[in-house]
Amino acid sequence: MGAADVTIWLALWAGFISFISPCTLPLFPAYLSYITGVGVKDLQGNQTKEVRMKVLTHSLFFLAGVSTVFIGLGLGASYAGQFVNSFLRGDSGLLLQRISGVFVIIMGLYIAGWLNIKLLAKDKRLRFTKKPAGYAGTTLVGIGFAAGWTPCIGPIFASILMLAASQPSSGLWYTSFYVVGFSVPFLALGFFAGSTKWIIKYSNIIMKIGGVLLIIIGVLLYTGELTRLSIYLLRLVEGTWFANLG
Repeated sequence: MGAADVTIWLALWAGFISFISPCTLPLFPAYLSYITGVGVKDLQGNQTKEVRMKVLTHSLFFLAGVSTVFIGLGLGASYAGQFVNSFLRGDSGLLLQRISGVFVIIMGLYIAGWLNIKLLAKDKRLRFTKKPAGYAGTTLVGIGFAAGWTPCIGPIFASILMLAASQPSSGLWYTSFYVVGFSVPFLALGFFAGSTKWIIKYSNIIMKIGGVLLIIIGVLLYTGELTRLSIYLLRLVEGTWFANLG
């Protein structure tokens, strides 16, 4: 993996837009209240030290559950990509790359709102009528959240999985950066649950930007220019670094 690999930063961005998507961010205060047992009003007001600690610990366990599913699926996609490449051989790598490129383009069009796919609009998230007790219960809720293919998160993460399958050596990096992109705003806004309104206002615009980026990456992946671009950027960064060092 090159330090300037653009798809790593795309994965980070994908995790971020998954969190701020209309399927996740508006429900964030309610989710936070559910896993912590603290009322929404208390979360959105001036939080006490006790409430902040509760938010932090439960958020970490929730994200541990989310990460387990996302990274596990990413590893599975990488191994599947390796299997396809070794089994079919020949031009299979190019074929898988092009299939992944087309898939990422379609997902980008869907996320940007320019393509309606009813199948992706179905919410299959695991639901708990009552949260299991303790941190273990919070982790289970995180697993249930990640296992659900919601209208927004599913297509975005599916694109990351296709990237992982097409470039198996970097698959773990893609999913790990996706998790970081999702987790950082989750933790940050946990202490400022009342500040989500202004982000929600611009979430549709950010989703469109994210969709356009996925389309561009899909085109680059299909044409094979993504690898060349990554190598070019890596050489550019290394050249600049050595020039400054000298």
